[in-house]
Amino acid sequence: ALTCELASIKPNKSGDRRVMMQLPPNGRISATNVSLHLLLRQAFDVQDSQIVGGPNWITSDRFDIVAKAPEGTTTGPEQLRPMLRALIADRFKLVTHNETREMPIYSLVLARADGKFGPKLSAAKVDCEARLSAASRGGPPPQFPAPGQPMECGFMMGGSNINAGGMPMLELARALSPMVGRIVIDKTGLKERYDLQLTFAPEGRGFGPGPGNAEPPPVDPNTPSLFTALQEQLGLKLESERGPVDVIVIDRVEQPTED
Repeated sequence: ALTCELASIKPNKSGDRRVMMQLPPNGRISATNVSLHLLLRQAFDVQDSQIVGGPNWITSDRFDIVAKAPEGTTTGPEQLRPMLRALIADRFKLVTHNETREMPIYSLVLARADGKFGPKLSAAKVDCEARLSAASRGGPPPQFPAPGQPMECGFMMGGSNINAGGMPMLELARALSPMVGRIVIDKTGLKERYDLQLTFAPEGRGFGPGPGNAEPPPVDPNTPSLFTALQEQLGLKLESERGPVDVIVIDRVEQPTED
């Protein structure tokens, strides 16, 4: 696994609610005002509900972190995760173990007995795999759509909408998990790729403030909840059940040593 050539961890006492995290391809990790809980989510590629145990400060205390892979390393998030895990183990004296626990989950299923889709879900109009393959050979890359237009290939997500083109249901289930605070399992039986647009009221204040620490814009009171929007717009629904979930259990963790 990669280890950090250079690492700086400092407490952030600003009280700012904004969080920034970058894992660019040059092997440099930069995180501002992040909790250890958020770092663990990134390092282990899990949802909040999959991190078990630990003291309260892992959620409340904030840190600024800069870490760099050895010179000449070109990496993406998959390669940087082991580096981040090693950094956390070293500086926060983190010890964990893995378990599988029975927990509340959601199953993503078709809402209608006849299997009919909602008005905002349809079979993909573009062969995105062919488009991406062409782009890798020097063809034009997928374009971002104009505001209000459907996405041809790819995935855009704001605080209260998802716009996707050529998306497998497995990926939609993964995208929904952090929004509903549980693991979402795809049980639609739909194996193809799909175009979809989903607009819903953001739950609580989980999406944070806008630019300049401004309050988020007011939500139209007529906007449906995520659960209602899934059913009305896509013809899908989330069914609550219990199932086995892989979790990371924190055995030991300490406040980091000052640089």
